[in-house]
Amino acid sequence: MLNPQHILSISQHLISNICTLKGGAGLAYIPGLFMHVKGKSGKNIINKHRALTRFDPQVARAIEAEVRRQQDKIILIASENYVSQAVLEAQGSVLTNKYAEGYPRARYYGGCEHVDVVEELARTRAATLFGAEHVNVQPHAGAIANLAVFLAVLKPGDRVLGMGLDHGGHLTHGSPANISGKYYQSFSYKVDPRSGYLDMEEVRREAHKVSPRLIIAGASSYPRIIDFAAFAKIAQEVDALLLVDMAHIAGMVAVGLHPSPVPHAHFVTSTTHKTLRGPRGGMILCQNQFARAVDKAVFPGIQGGPLMHIIAAKAVAFKEAQTEDFYNYQEQILKNARVLAQHLKELGFELVSGGTDNHLLLLDLRGKGITGRDAELLLDDLGITTNKNAIPDDPQNRMTTSGIRLGTPAVTSRGMQEAEMKQIADLINKAIEGRGDARVMARVKREVKNLCAAFPVISEKII
Repeated sequence: MLNPQHILSISQHLISNICTLKGGAGLAYIPGLFMHVKGKSGKNIINKHRALTRFDPQVARAIEAEVRRQQDKIILIASENYVSQAVLEAQGSVLTNKYAEGYPRARYYGGCEHVDVVEELARTRAATLFGAEHVNVQPHAGAIANLAVFLAVLKPGDRVLGMGLDHGGHLTHGSPANISGKYYQSFSYKVDPRSGYLDMEEVRREAHKVSPRLIIAGASSYPRIIDFAAFAKIAQEVDALLLVDMAHIAGMVAVGLHPSPVPHAHFVTSTTHKTLRGPRGGMILCQNQFARAVDKAVFPGIQGGPLMHIIAAKAVAFKEAQTEDFYNYQEQILKNARVLAQHLKELGFELVSGGTDNHLLLLDLRGKGITGRDAELLLDDLGITTNKNAIPDDPQNRMTTSGIRLGTPAVTSRGMQEAEMKQIADLINKAIEGRGDARVMARVKREVKNLCAAFPVISEKII
């Protein structure tokens, strides 16, 4: 009988030699979930992770179903991606067992000598990657990173100027629904509703009128390059601090394919997923003069013990981002976004700002006679996952919207290129134009299934 160590050794050997055939059967591996996938048989995934299946089959089945969803659907949500096997392994490691309140060499618990190494690797790699003077990698999310900056330099009631949520900004940039708009006086600037671009003179006028303590640049649905130098100049004019939230563009910034905010801003926050393709989490980059205040704001100001397994996965992602493969990946994200945008325009779709400079595009669907919510539901039923999104001065409410947001990071991780972007644009157009026609819907669903089978998620290419 094989002992557990022998079984583990065999499994690792199989994993290292994994091969997934396009559209066919193959061994698929996600750390913690070792499965055999039946290609076209339609049979359920056989879960070999016996401990989870035996103890909690409901969770195991939900994970299996999510694996199938990520394989069988075209993911066009701009903030989602597929992480590498190395990132997954770090995130699923025994570091989850360790409590480590504090910072390297200044912890409130013993036994932190190894997690200190991990956190230092994450901090130094991020600092090198982005040219930052100081980095805090402990925030559990981008929202926490933004809040920590607020806590570090603002007092309740201070004025904050950020991009309006209804014009492409983020909830944490001063929305009245969020703590950033409840504890602080929040004001917003907008994009030009006709061009879809930021008007920096309008931002300047608003800043001089408001006299904010903090100006926030960055967006969640703005498809154009932001002029960080112009924001820095405006902040200097009104004696404000500048925070840039680069969550969506961090991957492109890391490789130099998008202007960096680091030389211009007092603080830069980001998630570590999205285009950076790391684990779900956040980080703060700042000038040395704010290092102590930022660190104290994160811990003990907002958080307790850091998630050391997530920090390990961040360290791995930062190392991946230093490779030539990652540069090529970011380059392809941009190519794919431009082709997708152009082909959709040729098919009669209206794009806010007329196109894209980054990984995302925003469609105004009013000319197609469908709301964002209905388009999201329609497309998802056919295997294309998007998200409804407000357009500037949207006449619809935020749960309905007049637009959808599309992004190319996840499909690019699957290996799709320009030809597939044209195919996806055609599928979106067929679905929206042919809605209500059962034959068209069946044809689109079949084409989506074939495209997904040709670019498997669970392969060496991604994990």
